[in-house]
Amino acid sequence: MRMLQRILGSVLVASLVVGFVVQTALLGAAGKPVIENWPGFRGPRGDGSSLELDLPVRWSAGENVAWKTPIPGKGHSSPIIWNDRVFVVTCLEATAERALLCLERTTGKVLWQRTVLNAPLERVHAQNSRASSTPLTDGERVYVSFLDVDPQDPEKKLGKMFVAAYDFSGKQLWEARPGPFSSVHGYCASPILYQDKLIVNGDHDGESFLVALNRKTGATEWKVEREHRTRSYCTPLIRELDGQPHMMLAGNKCVASYNPSNGQRQWIIDGPTEQFVAAPVFNGKLLFITAGYPELHMLAINPRGKGNITDTNIVWRTRRSPSYVPSPVAFGPYFIVVSDTGMASCLQADDGQRLWHERLPGNRYSASPVATSEHVYFLNDRGTVSVVEPGAALSVVATNELGEPTDASPAFSHGQLFIRGEKHLFAIGKAK
Repeated sequence: MRMLQRILGSVLVASLVVGFVVQTALLGAAGKPVIENWPGFRGPRGDGSSLELDLPVRWSAGENVAWKTPIPGKGHSSPIIWNDRVFVVTCLEATAERALLCLERTTGKVLWQRTVLNAPLERVHAQNSRASSTPLTDGERVYVSFLDVDPQDPEKKLGKMFVAAYDFSGKQLWEARPGPFSSVHGYCASPILYQDKLIVNGDHDGESFLVALNRKTGATEWKVEREHRTRSYCTPLIRELDGQPHMMLAGNKCVASYNPSNGQRQWIIDGPTEQFVAAPVFNGKLLFITAGYPELHMLAINPRGKGNITDTNIVWRTRRSPSYVPSPVAFGPYFIVVSDTGMASCLQADDGQRLWHERLPGNRYSASPVATSEHVYFLNDRGTVSVVEPGAALSVVATNELGEPTDASPAFSHGQLFIRGEKHLFAIGKAK
């Protein structure tokens, strides 16, 4: 089915491992399209991929836009979609409220809004927000993550991680503060699910940790120390390798794999730098990392190993035009990335050979690209979306203007593209 067959082998692994996403792909009868929910950051497989076909390629501010709904406050988190509901979080800075909104997917109507947390506004980087953690849903609950700032801290960088669960009617089911958090750049920790556990990355400038909470109660199931005590904002990726679940992430001066069942570390790679934002991707064979600060690197890693694999499992490495904030995509035989300044690259996944290296419109990219079976969508901070067909040469199929700045990564679901702008949430294309 077009290029879809090339990526099915790797992307379906996540559905089997993570468990909760098995129901996100609704496979219709023969001849009918695949319809997917988009339950968390980077979608049902955590890698920015969609199995849906015939998604919108061309639109403008006044054409092929199903609806456009004002979203109060400010936030860089992505929308998530489950069946007929869309969820998004925001920060109402005037009242110091962090809020969760629920919208009707077909119309964009706001069904309810709940104040999740009222706390002092934390110090943030100029390119961060106080609602940057993308929420997550398992179809029964919606999980949110914010920073509960210590009101006694004059620098407003110290606080506790705050995680809460809501049902689809907007009722809070539980809340938890699983550990401290300190960062001069602010907070971002998008949760992920593994079986009955909600897992959150607590890399920060203090007693860093990874923590798994019971998704029904919020009780801590396991918590492991991250020894280098350095801020990073990477969302982990879970895949099953040789019958063993691996939760892989970059951050805290390393790239590492943990068993999501118990938090036990399985392997580690030292470095290649100190701080990380972009999430990893996996193509069924190799794990890909792009990072970071103070040095920029791109790595392809053989993720099958034990202990310290720094000297044995790095397949290829380059320092030419990696990204720091935007996460990459692994698209069939290709590894595709856009730097924060708009230099896009397509590399052969197996050996890192660069097929093309071209500048896209605009000079600032914060959103992570998303991929369908045919195209990769690059969104810059001005709201320009370049739709590219991967291959040996750059082929731009369409360039679209949202008409509004944006920092959030897009989402696909039910035949539509959802983009959070600076002031509005957009649903693009006709719903299936």
